Amino acid sequence: MAALSYSEAVSEALERLRPVGFEHGRSFVNHAPMAAEALAHMGYADEVPAWVERNLRSRSYHDLPERRWPIDPDDPDDWRAALGDFSRVADWTALFERELALSPWTGVLARWWPRLLPGMSAVLTHGVIRTAHAVRAVAAAPGDNRLQLGELAQGLGYWAARHSTHGIVADPDDAADPDAEDPDATSVPGGASGPAGDPAGRDRGRAPDAGHDGRDEVTRDLDALVAEYAGIYATAAQHHPVPLIHAVTGPAAVRLVVGHLPLAQRRPSYLTARAVSRTMLDWFRTAPGPATPAPAGPPALSEVFARAVEIGDEHTIKLAEVAVRHEAFAPDPRHAAAAHLANRAIGRLSR
Repeated sequence: MAALSYSEAVSEALERLRPVGFEHGRSFVNHAPMAAEALAHMGYADEVPAWVERNLRSRSYHDLPERRWPIDPDDPDDWRAALGDFSRVADWTALFERELALSPWTGVLARWWPRLLPGMSAVLTHGVIRTAHAVRAVAAAPGDNRLQLGELAQGLGYWAARHSTHGIVADPDDAADPDAEDPDATSVPGGASGPAGDPAGRDRGRAPDAGHDGRDEVTRDLDALVAEYAGIYATAAQHHPVPLIHAVTGPAAVRLVVGHLPLAQRRPSYLTARAVSRTMLDWFRTAPGPATPAPAGPPALSEVFARAVEIGDEHTIKLAEVAVRHEAFAPDPRHAAAAHLANRAIGRLSR
């Protein structure tokens, strides 16, 4: 049998997972589409089908809910009333399916990202994480990308239906206006020009300041945020090894998406991710205090990821993939330290 490509493995997984609900057990999140995409991205495409089948056997997923009534994306009173209402998750998914059928996916993302971003912390950032894995899959899909677009609709729909701010507020001086109708606010890279032919409204956005490594200020800040919280995860006392992982994988998800967003939305995305990670640290570490340097000497990241695959847990796979990805962006020993610790701690729970 010929080896599967990344997009083939992702498409097969999404087809298999299409009738599966958003959650399982006591409202635990369905991680399967995210972990399957991460496995395929890391070169484990041939292992994705078996991993998906094992996951389906080991989880009691809820059924997909029925649609109730349409949500009007052009009526703020209507869509705001449905935000955070999980009984409307099928209606939200249907809304995004319609939007993605009518407009380029980058335009849909630009329109809804600032509306959903204040609720990034909901369900431990899984709305933005599922959306980010779908964005990577859509961007990489050759030709027919209907399954990938369907997954993007599910990611955005789940985020909207579980939306909750938890009282978290980013720096108000830089916060995005979710109701902005300025055409520059929804101009996307490679898309329509802003005023006076200015591409993507750059005169009014915060222009990239690319360094020698090709990263702009926002991506450098997001990379530093991921490394910072990887180090904290590797050293902080925790009651359970899973929840604080999302202080790392949440901003890493924003990093996956930010390059597809209009310039004006990028800085607020970083500020929101930073606020959410700080709040999660307050929620989940057992003893507040400064983080100590991450211990030296974890295995090579290729070994760390292979061990995560062997364990088979969704969180070990996703965190190890983040560690490998961010090590390529900006090498830092804290990436491997966090993933190695998660493998050890979650691996013990999985025995």
